[in-house]
Amino acid sequence: MSSMDMPAEVPRARATAREKAVGRTAAPLISWVTLAMMTTASVASLRAAPTMAVYGLACVFLYLVPAIVFLLPTALVSAELASGWNGGVYRWVSEGLSKPLGFLAVWCQFAMTIFYYPSLLAFVASTIAYVIDPSLASSGLYTAIVIMVLYWTGVWVSSRGTKALAGLSSWGLVVGTLVPGTVLVVLGMVFLGQGNASAAPMTASHLMPQWAGLASLVLIVNNFLSYSGMEMNAVHVSSLKDPAREYPKSMFLAMGLVLVIFILPALAISWVVPSDQLSLTAGVMQAFEAFFGHFHVGWLTPIAAVLLVAAALGGMLTWLAGPSKGLLEISRSEGYLPPYLQKLNKNGIQQNILVTQGIVTTVIALMYALIPNVSNVYWIFSTITTQVYLIVYLLMFAAAIRLRKTQPDHPRGYRAPALGLLCGVGLAASLAALAIGFVPPSQFGGGSVLAYVGIIAAGLIVLGLLIPWAFLKLRKPGWRTHTADAPADAPGGTA
Repeated sequence: MSSMDMPAEVPRARATAREKAVGRTAAPLISWVTLAMMTTASVASLRAAPTMAVYGLACVFLYLVPAIVFLLPTALVSAELASGWNGGVYRWVSEGLSKPLGFLAVWCQFAMTIFYYPSLLAFVASTIAYVIDPSLASSGLYTAIVIMVLYWTGVWVSSRGTKALAGLSSWGLVVGTLVPGTVLVVLGMVFLGQGNASAAPMTASHLMPQWAGLASLVLIVNNFLSYSGMEMNAVHVSSLKDPAREYPKSMFLAMGLVLVIFILPALAISWVVPSDQLSLTAGVMQAFEAFFGHFHVGWLTPIAAVLLVAAALGGMLTWLAGPSKGLLEISRSEGYLPPYLQKLNKNGIQQNILVTQGIVTTVIALMYALIPNVSNVYWIFSTITTQVYLIVYLLMFAAAIRLRKTQPDHPRGYRAPALGLLCGVGLAASLAALAIGFVPPSQFGGGSVLAYVGIIAAGLIVLGLLIPWAFLKLRKPGWRTHTADAPADAPGGTA
């Protein structure tokens, strides 16, 4: 039967089937372009630009590779899972593998934020320094103080339960990413158009990164975390009119937009800041300062800093409320965390989880004061964050393969093409990134390789494996504070 001969009731029946598949009531339809924009806003950021600017023109290659082998499989596989099983990663992994592994997945989503906040706020500290005193950007003590003050302020704000903050954080992400990113790229193009030489070579021979052993490719690991979050918007797949046709279009558009936002600002930074002078935390502001100084508009530097800080703090507020909320809901129904960590304040916020996380964050922040090189600490924390989060994706890809085999007839609003191949590529890429993450990047110079590997391994094992294992081992029936039939949805989006 052709689509023209199809009764009007059929599309409505299919839409109803999609809604039943994920246990939702009817929701307003959105266009595939809107979903692409939502996905772009949730993934794109300028924070990682200095990390790739070190590689100059080769950053194009280093962004494209993880986009193809990680970003695309993640987007398509998570869409199938989201259109068939409500509840996010915990539900997907629990159904496909086991409930303990489901807890491990949602724990790692939460735990990666423990190192995410210090690295994000270190970026904020360096950005603020360019308004006060640029020399502070390399001060570990200053960075540690800013991290602690801003994190605890974020906890206080989140504990108030102010709904308006959700809108503020979303606007912060848009205004602090798109506007400064566009300005940076435009200034860079004008700078080159005036005949100024690029600080990094821009010839075809520099399209590929120079091979100097595994260390020369370590920065690609950071790009995996840059692309993480594509699964957040997979829950909207059932809101599309024709998911099978529109979702892939939406993801390809989002991938193109994300690549543009990632690559062009990184190139602009490399045009004006030599790689040996580039700070991994303050690189964006170094570029703005150089461009604004060249065009004699140095007074714009503080404005650029405010926009970047708004984006970073907006992102922190979004993540602060999300993963911890998902962990709380699952723990209340399944008893994974002790009652103390499940308590809510008068505003219904998981304050004890946030405070406990804050104590750990404070200890981590002090490392900035103890380790001389701020960029090194920033890179270490970014790598640990990536390593822990990769566990989530390994479990997700494995669960998707098993669910396709064990529940082939389960209703799905969207079925990913060549699921086995997508999951195989995603698993291989995630494992490779996990392994490469233990290799110190070439920028560490003569630092101790053993110390670097030890820190990364300790962070991954303790945070990603031992702590959740301890919670499961010590778990007691009395820890369950909610009925087992309560939905294990994660209001935080990804959890």
